[in-house]
Amino acid sequence: MNDFNRKVEDASARVSKSVAEAAERIEKEIPEFIKYLNDEVVPAVRQHSTKALRTASTKLTELADYMERQKASQK
Repeated sequence: MNDFNRKVEDASARVSKSVAEAAERIEKEIPEFIKYLNDEVVPAVRQHSTKALRTASTKLTELADYMERQKASQK
């Protein structure tokens, strides 16, 4: 039983060490990840959102024109 407890403690220590190393690495990489989001992702999303809004605006204008033509041709 004593051997089992030692093995569990050793395994627990290895897991704790691995988790601590991963947490340390994540903490170091978070600022770089945030910078990437701010410098690359956010501008791309804004650009594509703007393009989508402009396309929707154009299509709505075309729809409004079509509806006006249909209304005029029914008179």
